[in-house]
Amino acid sequence: MPTTNFKNEATNSNSLQTNEQQIAHSITSLGDNALRLSIALILIWIGAMKFTGYEAGAIEGLVTSSPLTSWLYSIFSVQGASNFIGATEIAIAIAILLTPLNRVLGIVGSLGAIATFAVTSSLLLTAPVWEMSLGGFPALNVVPGQFLVKDLVLLAASVVLLGKALSVKKS
Repeated sequence: MPTTNFKNEATNSNSLQTNEQQIAHSITSLGDNALRLSIALILIWIGAMKFTGYEAGAIEGLVTSSPLTSWLYSIFSVQGASNFIGATEIAIAIAILLTPLNRVLGIVGSLGAIATFAVTSSLLLTAPVWEMSLGGFPALNVVPGQFLVKDLVLLAASVVLLGKALSVKKS
């Protein structure tokens, strides 16, 4: 009899582990999809805003402050550069959305998101982000400092998206 109870306990334990693994897999899958969709939504939304004069003017100082982006104004007008950035962000978002259907587009989109958020994160080094009324570093001002620092998380999330896109089975 003790052997039977031990087997039942082992079976219950294995069943519990299996249920926990299934729950963990479901949560991970939900999180992966939420991450992909949220990054795409952010890029579409912010990209679409770039087509407005309001946003073109708002990013001008940031774009000008960076050697990675200031060259855009030698090719485009303020609105033209903003439109270019916006179209690029929207294209990246669409590629990310298509990851489950096309691995290569997912990889390209993820790399584009990494580049986008690496550039915007680098603005923390070139734009005036320290709040001088609080003594400067490490106090971030609201705009652009606190606005830009969130891009560090978006950059890390984009790296995760690349890993997910690379793991999509080749068709």
